[in-house]
Amino acid sequence: MISWISGDLVDFWQTNQKCFVLINCQGLGYEVQILEPFFLKLEEDLLSNKITLWIKHIKKEDSDLLFGFTSKDQKNFFIEILNIRGIGAQIGMGILNKFSINEIIDAINTQNKKLICSVPGIGQKMSERLILELKIKFKNELQIEKEKDEHEFEIKDPEINKIIEDLQLTLQSLNYRNKEIKNILPIIIKKVDLLDKEDNNFLFEKLLKLSINYLDKDSSNLAR
Repeated sequence: MISWISGDLVDFWQTNQKCFVLINCQGLGYEVQILEPFFLKLEEDLLSNKITLWIKHIKKEDSDLLFGFTSKDQKNFFIEILNIRGIGAQIGMGILNKFSINEIIDAINTQNKKLICSVPGIGQKMSERLILELKIKFKNELQIEKEKDEHEFEIKDPEINKIIEDLQLTLQSLNYRNKEIKNILPIIIKKVDLLDKEDNNFLFEKLLKLSINYLDKDSSNLAR
C-alpha cells in the first residue's frame, strides 16, 4: 500500500478531463491522477520540480490506480466519499476539483443539493444520499461550523447588536444573499467604532448605506 510519494516531477498532462503527473521516486516512475487546481499551478509553473503527494492507492483486477492530494485532509475526505454507495473515484475527484472541503461541508450543512448536483455525474438522488451520509460522517465538523456561525458576529453592546440584527434583516429583505451579507458584516462591525453611536437611527442608516455600497461593489466585480 502506497501512502504518499515524494520525488521529482518528470511530466504532467491532461487526458479526457483527468489530470496526471509522472513522479520519479528513487528511480521508479509513478503515474498519479491529481486534482485540477494543483494541475493548473503546474501549468503556470508556480511549483518546483520536487513534489510530495498524499496517495490513495486503489487496486483493481487489471490495474493499480494512484490518486494524489496535496494535503492529508483532502486524501481522507476522498476516502470518505468513496465509502458512499454509488460514488466512484472519478466522481470523488470531480467533487474535490470543483469545491474545497469547507465549501462541501457548508453545502452539506445547508443541504444545498443544487450545488452538489453541479458536479458532473451527480444527479438528484445521488446528491441526497451524499448529503445524508456525509452529514453523519462529519457531524463534529458541522457542529463546529454551526457554533462558529452563532458566535461569529457576537457583540457585547446589546443596542449595537440589535442594530446589526436589524441590518441583516433589512439587507435580506432587499434580496441580498445571506452568504454575501455574512461576508461584509465583519467589515461593517469594524466601522461601528468610527461612527457616532449616540443616535441609533443615524447609525443604522449609515451602516445600511455602507453595507449596500460594499454589496453592490462586490456584485459589480463579479459581473466583470
